[in-house]
Amino acid sequence: MTSFGRGVAAGANFKLTVELKSVNNRYLEVVTHAPRLLLFLEQALRSQVAEYAARGKVDVFVQLETIGERTPRLKTDKALAAAYLKAAQELADALKQPLVVKLTLENLLTLPGLVTMEQDRETEEAENQAELAQVLNQALGEALQAFAAMRAQEGERLQRDLLRRAEQVAALVRRISGLAEQVVAEYQSKLTARIAELLPENVPLDEARLANEVAYFADHACINEELVRLESHLVQLRQLLQAAEPVGRKLDFLLQELNREVNTIGSKANSLPINQLVIEAKSELEKIREQIQNIE
Repeated sequence: MTSFGRGVAAGANFKLTVELKSVNNRYLEVVTHAPRLLLFLEQALRSQVAEYAARGKVDVFVQLETIGERTPRLKTDKALAAAYLKAAQELADALKQPLVVKLTLENLLTLPGLVTMEQDRETEEAENQAELAQVLNQALGEALQAFAAMRAQEGERLQRDLLRRAEQVAALVRRISGLAEQVVAEYQSKLTARIAELLPENVPLDEARLANEVAYFADHACINEELVRLESHLVQLRQLLQAAEPVGRKLDFLLQELNREVNTIGSKANSLPINQLVIEAKSELEKIREQIQNIE
């Protein structure tokens, strides 16, 4: 079922935009499009989407934006400063020159390793992941709510259309049932007339053989069982279309059974009017089959 949902959320350092787009598919397929920084959340993301969709190809697009400013933390190495001073004193002693110590900010900043940026990568990464998980959960939740609402609207439209088509098939089955009662009588009438045309004059009609032939035809052309099963399947179809849980795969199977019964009627009935109705019923069932591919 086609649908779309969008959600946006922000934390202290990150802003995430999540968009969900789905198209028809027999099974559920979740495809994520997210920055590498969010790969650790991919499985959780898929699981959340699966709670809202049982079928369809769902593309999840995640856009990451870094916001805010981090306060840098500097670290001074006092032991290194003392070592620099000691080395300078040793050099002055070796050259027999007085040591003149004149420290300025510029001097200090030029000494390698004396002032460094303090970074606790593990702590920072853990803080980032915690914030990203929280922000993604908020943005994805908002997107899934909109996604589900749109799917619900589409589902209601599909339900109305499919129930209407199911009633059309039921009406065709009732017409076929009415014609089925006349098939044997019409066959007997046509067979009697044909035999009368072919028999020479004054040759009596063998009523027993005629009755046997009609009985044989009636046995092979009987479609009562198929009609009963069709009516039962159509009741199930209406019930499934009004169920709250996912029923897409059950509908797939039920449509196969409906088509099987209709095809059997077409091959057994030996009646042009019935075969015409069978063609109409198959056309409606095919339209239903196409539509149920959009249903979970």
